[in-house]
Amino acid sequence: MTYIALYRKWRPKTFEDVIGQEHITQTLKNQIKNDSIAHAYLFCGTRGTGKTSTAKIFARAVNCSNPIDLNPCNQCDVCIGIQHETVMDVIEIDAASNNGVDDIRELRENVKYPPTNGKYKVYIIDEVHMLSTGAFNALLKTLEEPPHFVIFILATTEPHKIPATILSRCQRFDFKRIREDEMVKSLSHICREMNIHTEETALRLIARNADGAMRDALSLLDQCISYCVDQITYDDVIGVLGTVTDEFIFSLVNAAIAGDSKAAMENIEALIGAGKDIQQFIKDLIGHYRNLLMTKASQNLEGIINLSRENIERLKEQGNRTDTQAIIRAIHILSEVEVNAKWSSQPRILLEVAVLKLCQPMLDPSVDGLLERIAAVEKKLQQGFARGEIEIDAEEQKKPVESPKEKIEERQLTTPPAVSSKALSFEKIEKLWPDILKEIKKRKISAHAVLMEGKPAAVEKSTLLILFKDGFGFHKEAAGNSPNKEFIEGVIGEMLGEAVQIKCIMEDEAPKLSEASREISIAEEDLEVQKIIEIFGEDLVEIIEE
Repeated sequence: MTYIALYRKWRPKTFEDVIGQEHITQTLKNQIKNDSIAHAYLFCGTRGTGKTSTAKIFARAVNCSNPIDLNPCNQCDVCIGIQHETVMDVIEIDAASNNGVDDIRELRENVKYPPTNGKYKVYIIDEVHMLSTGAFNALLKTLEEPPHFVIFILATTEPHKIPATILSRCQRFDFKRIREDEMVKSLSHICREMNIHTEETALRLIARNADGAMRDALSLLDQCISYCVDQITYDDVIGVLGTVTDEFIFSLVNAAIAGDSKAAMENIEALIGAGKDIQQFIKDLIGHYRNLLMTKASQNLEGIINLSRENIERLKEQGNRTDTQAIIRAIHILSEVEVNAKWSSQPRILLEVAVLKLCQPMLDPSVDGLLERIAAVEKKLQQGFARGEIEIDAEEQKKPVESPKEKIEERQLTTPPAVSSKALSFEKIEKLWPDILKEIKKRKISAHAVLMEGKPAAVEKSTLLILFKDGFGFHKEAAGNSPNKEFIEGVIGEMLGEAVQIKCIMEDEAPKLSEASREISIAEEDLEVQKIIEIFGEDLVEIIEE
């Protein structure tokens, strides 16, 4: 007895058998019921979603002698003849191999002859997008005004390649990818009918790898049955597919989040040693990061992630230990590797480089890598770990050593020293002002952007007055308020070697400069008097107004 592949043996025979396409099958049944059958249909959708099967069911249904609830009976001579391809009223054409003008001309010649057994003559043209431009042009007139007994059903996975003149002459139906739950239910039914024991996790893994195509799922199940015979387990499917367990993927991603390059490389070594398919693993890893991204997008993950509750909880926990930017960067890196690995003679090296970039963002020169490094620094600053660990020589262990970056961070975080009563040198400030601006630009470009529009105007003891021209009020406010004010004072104080305070004023306030200086002097004198009172006591100090 000749063996028949599962996807052929279990091909749908009625509209109800077609999985996940109720929006299409119900419409076709209503057209049969109301006798409003169109002369041309276009069935679009990814592979294995039921386009050709639905076309054959429809062809039998419109010609069936004894239809049952608008479905073909599959028992009359017409139905049996169509199924065994002995009735010439249903003609199936493969446009991939019959795509020339002569093939369509022959079709046009045969269209004029009426059906011999049924009511309609049905032409099913599969992969219609493969027709040449000349063939499409030859088909136009016939497709628009065929004889009343002819129905055209065009099937394609790439509708964008079909000319608009053809599309406008057809009723278009889009077939959806089949959901995993529906696929698992159908696979479970088939296994029960075949007396094969299966684990639900095994069927879910098959459905996940079928990527919405029922034919692919049945082909994988067929392969697993040949390997396992009468019982299919999750590990058996793992072995057949060449993929890895969920535990392995969680382990590798944990290593990437922790920045543990050694553990990540050990995982890849184990992957290669087990003979797993690298491209399949990259695909699974991208899927895992996609699921992590969904944990950031929604708290209710039912219907979004098709995993067990246990794995969903593990995903949430893992997602809490990383940020959205890192996940998006990982997806970008792995997607690029997935494309390149198909044409590379060393896909393992590409995978290792990609995983190292995931573990160490400093190795990734892209914008995503830079953003992740910035996010990591911000997180450390928020947690109070502004200083990083550095290596120092044994002779200098007693003396704390700081990197330039740490010095900058410390200067930005440290409050300026107490203000001295010693008067500043305005000439010295004017001379150093270009260098002061350069240093501020080097450390904090945003502060430089607002301060560069101002210039030193005068000093009063330890206060520097900075003048801004008319129209630069925003710059004056930004430079004179926190946090820029404290930062600028810190840098100027460092350059001068003494503590400084700044006060920003507008150009139209220049005539009042002497008055402003006087107010500053009075404020500082009051401060000095207050210090004297604190030292000697209020009873011993007498204030004499002059």
